[in-house]
Amino acid sequence: MTTTAKLISVLKDELKAAHVTYAELGRRLDMAESSVKRMFAKADMPLSRIDAICAALKLDFSELARRVADAQPLLSELTLAQEKAVVGDRKLLLVAICVLSHWTLEQITQNYLMSEAETIKYLVQLDRLGFIELRPMNRYRLKVAKTFRWRPHGPVMNFFRDHALNDYFAGGFDREDESLVLVHGSISKSLAPLFVERLQRVAQDFAQQHLADQKLGEQHREGYTLLLAMRSWEFAPFQQIRR
Repeated sequence: MTTTAKLISVLKDELKAAHVTYAELGRRLDMAESSVKRMFAKADMPLSRIDAICAALKLDFSELARRVADAQPLLSELTLAQEKAVVGDRKLLLVAICVLSHWTLEQITQNYLMSEAETIKYLVQLDRLGFIELRPMNRYRLKVAKTFRWRPHGPVMNFFRDHALNDYFAGGFDREDESLVLVHGSISKSLAPLFVERLQRVAQDFAQQHLADQKLGEQHREGYTLLLAMRSWEFAPFQQIRR
């Protein structure tokens, strides 16, 4: 569906919500009802006509465009080329991770050695990649789904495997608010997906709590990294002594 068709679809919804018939809209536009019906049926019209309809419905065009943008399908993952672009610049990767955590421009510049202009430059790059929609006052809207993940064998995950995993597991995990659990067992293959779903729900709960706690002052929050995993696996040295 083209952008124009999407705009027209939203206009149809506005007509219904406002209880405005094609006949009434035609009178406001000085057009015959049949012409209005044909115009909407074709799902194609010049922007000047869309502007006129917006004016007739007392609807701001920018609000209409925003609703169309909000209705766009969210990304569940980036393309290989997009991930290469993100991981190709460490600061761009940092800003991408920050926006996934819904950090503001101010939070990024306060916590990292990056100027406002530099951070905005990276926000613009993420906007061009389709990762966010940059808005006035340097605010943004994420364009990725709640189920977004980095490609399992893509550039970003490979980067973390090479540079972050050892650093992460080097921690003691010995504080009261930390935990490292390693469990091995054999279970029914049919049940394994259920455990994966449980892990995904825990991750979603963590993400939702992060959003809810943004209203708290920074002195009441602590940065945590939750790492959940489940796979069919045997330690390589054990595999070497299998019969």
